[in-house]
Amino acid sequence: MITIPHKAKQFLVLIIKVLIVGAAFYFIYNQLANNDKLDWQKFIVLFQKNQSIGGIAFILFLSILNRFFEILKWQNLVGFIHKISLGEATKQVLGALTAGLFTPNGVGEYAGKALFFEKKDTKNVLFLNLICNGIQMILTVVFGIFGLLYFNARYNVITTKTVTILFALLILLFLVLFFLKKFTIKGYSIERLIHKINEIPKPIHQKNIFLAICRFLVFSHQYYFLFLAFDVDLPYLTVISTVTSVYFLASSLPTFQFLDFAVKGSVAVYFFGIIGVNEWIVIFVTMLMWFLNVVLPVVIGTYYVLNFKILSPPEASGLSKGERDETL
Repeated sequence: MITIPHKAKQFLVLIIKVLIVGAAFYFIYNQLANNDKLDWQKFIVLFQKNQSIGGIAFILFLSILNRFFEILKWQNLVGFIHKISLGEATKQVLGALTAGLFTPNGVGEYAGKALFFEKKDTKNVLFLNLICNGIQMILTVVFGIFGLLYFNARYNVITTKTVTILFALLILLFLVLFFLKKFTIKGYSIERLIHKINEIPKPIHQKNIFLAICRFLVFSHQYYFLFLAFDVDLPYLTVISTVTSVYFLASSLPTFQFLDFAVKGSVAVYFFGIIGVNEWIVIFVTMLMWFLNVVLPVVIGTYYVLNFKILSPPEASGLSKGERDETL
């Protein structure tokens, strides 16, 4: 086996960190500066008209709350293998978010979090991150389906026959998964996955679901309040159902985190166009959601990426010496 000298390993890690941070800032700048759909003059005029310190503070607070619930979710779940502090959970979540910025559907986030733990914990960390993201996706689907049904009932985008076919296919999928739950591929099966999920104590699952619901309500209503700030005067249920529909459909598409703005923006333009919202407003609201909930956390996450060190096995767990002794 080839052994890499410690100095060479440190230099390689430094190069990777600089590349991640440099690429992050390049893509952020590129999205904001070179997007011809962003009419900054209209935005500045509207901002000057409706500017409010209280309103800006409230929108920023929702962004902090959104990411805070995600950090609490991770701290809660990872407590199944190691108790970590809120500060450590923050470092892991934001650092991993930055690392996963250029990977399809944030897959790099899984590897990013695993780096903070010992190698023996890698599989557990990846599994817990799957649970963390999985519950958020399930809620997006559930709320999205109800949102689509309400939206379709009002605007008749697709026919009743199509809705019936889609539900029939969904039920068929669940039945296929149920009957194939014992079917094994390379030692993995749905039944084994369910068994592993059940190994996690119920209070952890319950807290995870509660925090995921809180997070979903926060970012969906942040979308709603931004539309209010742009003088969009539409019924609450209409806007919320459209928002949940957009998140559901956009999340179903494979994409990269740094392209999240473009994907959600395209879906949002279509749906909000149906209810009569100007395209430039939809694009700016989507851009602000992306900036507040992806760009700002990534900027903070670059600090943790640049300060990341390959830890020794005892340190990688995120525990202090006293806590490790207690665990042992």
